[in-house]
Amino acid sequence: MTHGGADRALVDSSAAELRDLIARGDLTPRKLADASLDRAVAVDAWGHGLNILLHEDRSDAHRRADDVATQHEPGRFGALAGVPVVVKDNIATTTLPTSCGSRILEGYVSPFDATAVRKLRDAGAVIVAKSNMDEFAMGSSTENSAYGPAKNPLDPSRVPGGSSGGSAAAVAAGIVPIALGSETGGSVRQPAAFCGVVGVKPTYGRVSRYGLVAFASSLDQVGVFGRSVDDAALGLQTIAGLDPLDSTSAAEPVANYREAARGSLTGVVIGRPKEYFPDDLDSKTRDKCDAAFDLLTSLGAEIRDVSLPHTDLAIQVYYIVAPAEASSNLARFDGVRYGLRIDGDGLRGMYEATRSSGFGPEVTRRILLGTYVLSAGYYDAYYRKAQEVRALIARDFARVFNSGVHLLFTPTTPSTAFELGAKADPYEMYLSDIFTCTANLAGVPAISLPIGRVDGLPVGGQFIASHFDERQMFAAAYALERVLGSGAHA
Repeated sequence: MTHGGADRALVDSSAAELRDLIARGDLTPRKLADASLDRAVAVDAWGHGLNILLHEDRSDAHRRADDVATQHEPGRFGALAGVPVVVKDNIATTTLPTSCGSRILEGYVSPFDATAVRKLRDAGAVIVAKSNMDEFAMGSSTENSAYGPAKNPLDPSRVPGGSSGGSAAAVAAGIVPIALGSETGGSVRQPAAFCGVVGVKPTYGRVSRYGLVAFASSLDQVGVFGRSVDDAALGLQTIAGLDPLDSTSAAEPVANYREAARGSLTGVVIGRPKEYFPDDLDSKTRDKCDAAFDLLTSLGAEIRDVSLPHTDLAIQVYYIVAPAEASSNLARFDGVRYGLRIDGDGLRGMYEATRSSGFGPEVTRRILLGTYVLSAGYYDAYYRKAQEVRALIARDFARVFNSGVHLLFTPTTPSTAFELGAKADPYEMYLSDIFTCTANLAGVPAISLPIGRVDGLPVGGQFIASHFDERQMFAAAYALERVLGSGAHA
C-alpha cells in the first residue's frame, strides 16, 4: 500500500481492520506509524496548534514497527499488531517522557513500562506519542497543563475535556484509532463526550495501575478511548487482567468484549436514574438522551425509572477524597529523588522552592485542600465523613443493580464542550464531573459514546454497569451505536 493509501486506511479503518491489513501484507507497520505521525502534523496537533500531543520519537516508532513486521508468524501476531496508539502523559513509558503535564517532572523518562503499556506492546501496538493532560490529572478541560491548554479538534475555540483531553482529541483528530487515558472522576468519559469518541472506564481493579502515576489511589483507573465501540472494546481487552505488580488488580476473568457485539438487548433492563435528569438539564441534551431511550426500547430493552439518592453529594465527597489522596501521593515529588530540584535555604527551603515552582495552581490548590482535610482536628469532620457517604453512594448502585436492573443510561456531561477560559471559577469547573464521578466513587464500569450533536458539538451518553460486567455494558453500547449510525455525528 502506498503512503497515501496508509493515510486513508488510518482515517477510514478500525483498529481491527488496520491489524488485518497488516496481517495480509497490504500495509506495513512502518508506513502506518508514519501515517499516524504525519497526520499529527497535518492536523496541527503539536504545541503551536491544537497542543494535544507532547512527546514523540519517530525513530523509536520505526524500530517498534519493524519489530512487529518481523514477528508476522502464526501465533505471534498480536491483536493490535502495527496499530498506532497514543498514551496519556501520566502512564509510564521507557521510550518517551512521562511528565504528567507538569514542570516538576519535565523530561523524566521512566525506567519501566506501565503494565498497560507492556500489554499494548506485547499485542504489537506501536506507541507513537504521549498526550497532553491536566497537570497530574487534576482538571476537566486540559487547560491546567504546564505545557499550555489543549484544544478540541472539532472546534479549536473549545476545550477537549480533561484530564485526558489530549488522548481523546488524538482519536477524534484521526491520529490513532485507540488511545490510553486515566480516570479519577470522569477524565476519560467526559473528554470522550466532548470530542465525539468512545471512552471506557473499567471496573476498579480490572486494569493494572502499575506504572500509572498516582493521583487518588482508591479512584484512579487506566481507561481507553476508541474511534468506535469496537476499538474501545479491543483496547480494553488488550490491557485488562490480573497483574501481580498491582495489589488492587482483580483476579476476575476477562470476557471477550468484542463478542458482545452479537448480543441482544431483549429482556435487558436499563435504569433511568432521576438524579441525572434534573429539571435544569439542558433541553437539547435531554432530547438526545430521550431519543436514545426510544432506540433502546426498540431494540428490546425495558426502561425503568430508578433512584440513586446520594448522587447530589458526589461532587462534595469526590473533592474531599481525591485531594486528600493527592496530598499523600504527591508528597514524593520533593526534589530529592527525581524530577525538578531547586536549591533553597536548607532541606526545607529546597522542598518549598521545588514544589512552589514545580506545581501549577490547580495542583497546589488540591494539595492544600487535601492536607487540610487530613489534618488533626479535621480528619473526622471531612475525610472520614466523606468516606462514609462514599459507601452510601456505592450502596445506591448495588441496590439498583440487585433489583433486576442490568445497566444505567445517563448523559455523560451536563453540557457540550465549553469555550477555552469559560470556567475560571474552580467550583464551576468541578461541576463538569457531576455525572461521572459517581462511577469512580462506587468503582463500577462505565462507557461514554456519541449519541448526537447539539449546535454542531457532540453529546455523549453513558452506560454504567455493575462491578466487572463490562461485557453487558459493551453489548448495549454496540447495539446503540449500530442504530444511531451517522446520526450520532450529525
